[in-house]
Amino acid sequence: MSKPLSDHDRKKQISVKGLAGVENVADLKKNYNRHLHFTLVKDRNVSTKRDYYFALAHTVRDHLVGRWIRTQQSYYEKDPKRVYYLSLEFYMGRTLQNTMVNLALENACDEAMYQLGLDMEELQEMEEDAGLGNGGLGRLAACFLDSMASLGLAAYGYGIRYEFGIFNQKISSGWQVEEADDWLRYGNPWEKARPEYMRPVHFYGRTEHHPDGVKWVDTQVVLALPYDTPVPGYRNNIVNTMRLWSAKAPCEFNLKDFNVGGYIQAVLDRNLAENISRVLYPNDNFFEGKELRLKQEYFVVAATLQDIIRRFKASKFGSRDIVRTDFSTLPDKVAIQLNDTHPALAIPELMRVLIDEEKLPWDKAWDICIKTCAYTNHTVLPEALERWPIDLFQTLLPRHLEIIYEINRRHLERVSSRYPGDMDRLCRMSLIEEGGQKRVNMAHLCIVGSHAVNGVARIHSDILKATVFKDFYEMDPHKFQNKTNGITPRRWLVMCNPGLAEVIAERIGEDFIRDLDQLKKLCDFVNDEAFIRDIAKVKQENKMKFAVHLEEHYKVKINPNSMFDIQVKRIHEYKRQLLNCLHIITFYNRIKKEPNKQWTPRTIMIGGKAAPGYHTAKMIIRLITAIGEVVNNDPVVGDRLKVIFLENYRVTLAEKAIPAADLSEQISTAGTEASGTGNMKFMLNGALTIGTMDGANVEMAEEAGEDNFFIFGMRVEDVDAMDAKGYNASEYYNHMPELKQAIDQIAGGFFSPKQPDLFKDIVNMLMHHDRFKVFADYQDYIKCQEKVSALYKKPKEWTKKVILNIAGSGKFSSDRTISQYAREIWGVEPTLEKLPYSAKTDDAG
Repeated sequence: MSKPLSDHDRKKQISVKGLAGVENVADLKKNYNRHLHFTLVKDRNVSTKRDYYFALAHTVRDHLVGRWIRTQQSYYEKDPKRVYYLSLEFYMGRTLQNTMVNLALENACDEAMYQLGLDMEELQEMEEDAGLGNGGLGRLAACFLDSMASLGLAAYGYGIRYEFGIFNQKISSGWQVEEADDWLRYGNPWEKARPEYMRPVHFYGRTEHHPDGVKWVDTQVVLALPYDTPVPGYRNNIVNTMRLWSAKAPCEFNLKDFNVGGYIQAVLDRNLAENISRVLYPNDNFFEGKELRLKQEYFVVAATLQDIIRRFKASKFGSRDIVRTDFSTLPDKVAIQLNDTHPALAIPELMRVLIDEEKLPWDKAWDICIKTCAYTNHTVLPEALERWPIDLFQTLLPRHLEIIYEINRRHLERVSSRYPGDMDRLCRMSLIEEGGQKRVNMAHLCIVGSHAVNGVARIHSDILKATVFKDFYEMDPHKFQNKTNGITPRRWLVMCNPGLAEVIAERIGEDFIRDLDQLKKLCDFVNDEAFIRDIAKVKQENKMKFAVHLEEHYKVKINPNSMFDIQVKRIHEYKRQLLNCLHIITFYNRIKKEPNKQWTPRTIMIGGKAAPGYHTAKMIIRLITAIGEVVNNDPVVGDRLKVIFLENYRVTLAEKAIPAADLSEQISTAGTEASGTGNMKFMLNGALTIGTMDGANVEMAEEAGEDNFFIFGMRVEDVDAMDAKGYNASEYYNHMPELKQAIDQIAGGFFSPKQPDLFKDIVNMLMHHDRFKVFADYQDYIKCQEKVSALYKKPKEWTKKVILNIAGSGKFSSDRTISQYAREIWGVEPTLEKLPYSAKTDDAG
């Protein structure tokens, strides 16, 4: 149980954890007991930890509500330009601790719980992760919400309230098994249903063309029910809103069948409508062209645009009277950011509303649409690009297909007037892909319908302009920008690594939490013996804590003095977990060959989920677990090498693993990882990086200094050159004995003696059709890992590099990213001003 704060400690402790309101511990306890009373329907003596968690969540929520109402009031009064961040994913994780940090309540709550005989950490463990995302794209959206609130932007996150989020991963006999993530089964204390803002969404039907315009008729209607979640800024009294839509069947749904005895079936069929918000598609960087997914994409867009236009038309707080009817001012009051192409239908839907419902002429509507919308691209992998079949569009969204055809006609007119006679270019730039099955290219739709297009790291944005979107860049270079991704330092430092946050705050104050660039000041302390000791001590404490967690969960004895070498991310061929595996096997073979040598001990952890239908990714997991079974039970190796597959990697596990990492593995083939954000989290938390010059790694190495980074492997130009001449895996296999030995062991059943050919598909892929050129980077990777091991034996030198990495991580705050979006795309100005607010008069409860 956490120790209570002494009066002396209370006064001296830095407010990084939030001492504000410690004098209100008694009030918190009183409020908590009131909520516990309402939470419990049974005798308090048999109440569960979950009951206690819910009481605490409601107590903390009370401190949000007044600020939330006050924030929304201020927006209605000031009528600022509003930012709408549209995303099919928001990977929020847990809310309780983040809310306490942002409201400066953490110590007060700690103390109150302690005095009530409760353990805060145990209560926090009762909260379900809100796993409404697959990986980087969804987690980025969550970090952006935190930054938008902390920077005082009138911003809203809009998405889907999936009943089932990303699956829970169980490892059974070494294989991934998926379990449904029933995250709402006990209820969600952080959301508020808003049935008064329910909106109809139409599907199917047909179009009728009349002299006064087009009508979309005979549609099926699904209702969108909004649930609001508060998003508190960091200690600025601002609380923004994330609004997630849930699908509901209308009361009259299919009940025409009443009088023919089909009543029961009609009621059961309501599920078909409500399936729209049932489950998150578990694919990362892969397009699966299913009708239900297209329905989800239109559902969120149609409901959100109705909300945006209602809010645009309304005047001030509490008024639903329509006052604003001049849509030419929409781009002055509304910015819509499309998080990848998933919400691309916002473009034809906005056009449909402006033309068919508001009766604007095409040119005026199109001008408004372009000025309002902006598009963020997240990947260059061809299999990830959304290309929807025309037939599906025709059936599900007939009016939108007509609008897309018209957008395309005018777009191609513009292209041909600019490049007369260039038919190839016309083909390449069309929104409609011909040949075989006709498809709508959603990325092209987004570029044509937006005033700004951005990549998410400098190298990624350059690749977009040079390759994937080259034609569009040549035609409209002014549209293309870069916005390098970032992470929120509230969750990813203050909350998950309070020890490190305090050591930093003792040296440079705590303003870095709002202005992460201030971490540069730590360069002054790189030779400070006491600071070096403190940084090393915090890392060791985090490792000890994580080692306890690992031993509990995996029954493997961990050497806490070993290097914690971690690769956590979705399992995908391009992320090259297989390259990591080859290093593990090579290191294992070297220990076996020279057991008496002084090797640098490592605990190597790999974690991440494989899409359920991605066979190769699932086999990669099985290979990792198989290698672990051999290595971890080899007495010759002992505790010099352990291999652990981290089961069910998610936000909450990341918050435990990242602060404990010594080495961060960011080893994708150059030119494939758009940015990465896990790389930034490791850097901020004092891990060194071994990585390729890919994604944000390039900028991270620049900020920390290349001497403080372990860079290896081909650059983008080398990969391009190899593509041109052809990659031959056999050449590497035949000329590198250690690589050959490792591959032969995998192929020959060394790691799967009961099924010698278990990994034949992986070996076949690596030898004959490896798009990501694992063998080409093998030798350089192994040599680079030797440098890592050598430096780890010099703890002081290692820690100095750690300090320089932390000092260089300021650029990678999502506050910086969002400030750039705000000024350069949305046309709004961030502010660090606090919203005037009195807890005594404004707080609920």
